[in-house]
Amino acid sequence: MAPQNTNTDVVPPSPSIGDARRLAQRAHAAAARLAELSQVQIDTIVDAVAAAAQERSELFAKMAFEETGYGVVPDKVEKNRFASERVHEFIRPMRTVGVIHRDEARKVVEIAEPFGVVAAIVPSTNPTSTAIYKILIALKARCPLVISPHPSAVRCITQVAETLGEAALAAGAPEGSVNCMTHISLEGTQELMRQRAVAVILATGGMGLVRAAYSAGKPAYGVGPGNAPCFIERTADIGKAASDILIGKSFDHGVLCSSPNSVVVERAVADEAKRQFQAQGGFFLTSTQAEALAAALVTPQRLPNPKFVGKSAAHIAQSIGITVPDGTRALIAELTGVGREFPLSIEKLCPVLSYYVVADWQEGCERCKQILRYGGMGHTMSIHSRDDRIIMEFGLKKPAFRICVNTPTTHGSIGLTTGLAPAMTLGCGGYGGNITSDNITPRHLLNVKRLAYELRPASTGRAQSANQEPPETARLPQAPSRPPAQGLSAASVTEHVEAFLTGSPEAAGRGKPVPSTPSIAQFVCEDDVRRAIELGRTILIDEHTIITPLARDLGEARKVLVEAGWPRATVR
Repeated sequence: MAPQNTNTDVVPPSPSIGDARRLAQRAHAAAARLAELSQVQIDTIVDAVAAAAQERSELFAKMAFEETGYGVVPDKVEKNRFASERVHEFIRPMRTVGVIHRDEARKVVEIAEPFGVVAAIVPSTNPTSTAIYKILIALKARCPLVISPHPSAVRCITQVAETLGEAALAAGAPEGSVNCMTHISLEGTQELMRQRAVAVILATGGMGLVRAAYSAGKPAYGVGPGNAPCFIERTADIGKAASDILIGKSFDHGVLCSSPNSVVVERAVADEAKRQFQAQGGFFLTSTQAEALAAALVTPQRLPNPKFVGKSAAHIAQSIGITVPDGTRALIAELTGVGREFPLSIEKLCPVLSYYVVADWQEGCERCKQILRYGGMGHTMSIHSRDDRIIMEFGLKKPAFRICVNTPTTHGSIGLTTGLAPAMTLGCGGYGGNITSDNITPRHLLNVKRLAYELRPASTGRAQSANQEPPETARLPQAPSRPPAQGLSAASVTEHVEAFLTGSPEAAGRGKPVPSTPSIAQFVCEDDVRRAIELGRTILIDEHTIITPLARDLGEARKVLVEAGWPRATVR
């Protein structure tokens, strides 16, 4: 019998796969320690990370432009500042540790738990701003993360991760809270997403990457393409509508996924709209020029040619032999249809707009649906109108989850010019095959557990006579009373609160009559807390009390804030 092959040598994993495994385990080791930090500690870390990002917004922008060649440096600076300032300002007051909500009527207490290790996939189109944003929201949720950079933006993304990771560490975050892969490959990214240590995936990129994220066998937030249509209705301020669309299309040379991609205008105002676009930097192509642009810009896979992504309108025009005036902000191609026979109807990721004229708003409504179905389902669109009825019809009927009204889609969708949650990852919901239609915030990286007190008794299954008194256990329970906080008696709390509310330093302990039920503060600022500390008193609050962030930090640290009502967890 021939001897069996006993060679058991194992081929070592590639550097990228090894990187993914090592960093996932490093982040997993940090997760337990990060989860034990208090709200004050987490907010201190997030503040430090945001400050470090703000300080280097311009440096990161220059690095991103130099490495990728996409976009415009000042616009990238604005995106970095949006991520480090506006996102930070929005998430700063969020409660993400311990009890985050109480429903007194239903007697339910909600308690936050971090999801766990985040696999954060960062694109080349918005590399540094997306990295800043994902680091901030992950740490706010007490989740360590491992970043997988796009191969075309490794250096700038790595620099962001290293800088912000150092800031987090110096502010008290455990080692391994912020990690970044340095050996990049598709196999390595896939390995990261499949790692058992990874709890959730936050993916920003092309459809192939998003599908890979959803097939990794764990929860994932993915973002699909945009292809945002912009409808100009006859009652609109035509000049502002043209300006908004050109601002959005030319911002960072159109690389944001919510950048305008098509203009749909009612025939009644089409001539005026064309004049406004031309006056403000839009260049209308001839049919021959549009065909030449389509041949160069759109690949056989119906994707934008990477050599034109994030380039200026002048650069694109020159590349295909078209001469345009100085100051041209966007190339505009007039089309009559959507789909494979009309290549420029795709998402273009550069300052090129397709342009449609429709008979009325009903036809415009259908055209916008067609555009969204051809690569933008669930993402973003805009309507420019003064007619609230038509605006509402668009809101009710369009398959987009961000419908920006009289504002650029680029800026409105991310919450820069609207009241939407500031975010660089925008869910497309069921229309786009995504798990959520929300702008992603730290709340999407939290699990919430709930304490639920009995409101009504369970049925015993035994019939009772109409005149029979129900048993004691079947009566609706009263809300249980709160045990003494921090060793203080109820009378002591009442006395301290009354003394604080009356503003009398001598009131406590002098036999002054006090109400049987102390008043609950409606608003607490830092000065209120400092005054209470000086007087050795506490402040009674509940879930309706408005507390400034500085007041909450100081009050929790010095145990001045006392929560009223039924049993409550100690503030962490």
